[in-house]
Amino acid sequence: MDVSRAQVPLGRVHVIVERCKQCNFCIDYCPTSVLEYSPDTNAKGYHFPVVSQGKETACVNCRFCDLICPELAIYTTEVEAEQTA
Repeated sequence: MDVSRAQVPLGRVHVIVERCKQCNFCIDYCPTSVLEYSPDTNAKGYHFPVVSQGKETACVNCRFCDLICPELAIYTTEVEAEQTA
């Protein structure tokens, strides 16, 4: 494998704000520590996750948040390299 040609995938985080119940799973288990709680709350009074300032390009689209969220309130999509250039 040519390591110089290997590319780390880039993901974009999407949150369905009204589904979030502030369980902490996505924030606690994100391998790149991309997420933090918003100071705002949803209609149920829960703080929902947002991408931390300065970490907009740190998501590696591992999709772990998709899998661990019990409310299906968060998911990621892959961003093509051309879109970030």
